[in-house]
Amino acid sequence: MASTNGETDHVLVEAKSSVRIITLNRPKQLNALSAAMVSRLLDIFLACEEESSVKLIILKGKGRAFCAGADVAEIVREINQGNWKSGANFSRKELTMNYVMATYSKPQVSILNGIVMGGGAGASIHGRFRIATENTLFAMPETALGLFPDVGASYFLSDSLDFSENTLVEYKVDGWSLKCLHVV
Repeated sequence: MASTNGETDHVLVEAKSSVRIITLNRPKQLNALSAAMVSRLLDIFLACEEESSVKLIILKGKGRAFCAGADVAEIVREINQGNWKSGANFSRKELTMNYVMATYSKPQVSILNGIVMGGGAGASIHGRFRIATENTLFAMPETALGLFPDVGASYFLSDSLDFSENTLVEYKVDGWSLKCLHVV
């Protein structure tokens, strides 16, 4: 399952005994999820589910971000080149990946070190365990653009927050606050 070249190098897999350590490896882009990364992550999770020797998945990001969300620039570029279905295809695949993570039979630990935004929340929160660090910065910035937070955010935020006045989607929250809110 080790990556060999090209865009597969954006998702690295390391096997250590019965553990698979998956590393998002686009640090210059804050590990923003490209379509190829989402496809690769989904393939890895499905393969590990079938492999009886795998007992634990650890998901982390390289650099100063766990994952800053979807690579919106890539989606816009595809749309501008006439591939208007790419955004819908990306969302379908990403939400399928989130569903697989949420219903996964094996434990998944997401190490939320650094920036965790938008799709990065979806790629981490649905796993069974989450570790926030002193560097964690969690936000759903798409709401500033007038978009609703997807990736299951209405589910995982509603269990943690009081939406009567201010919501997490308007603010950045650090790792300690996530613990206090019972998100991690």
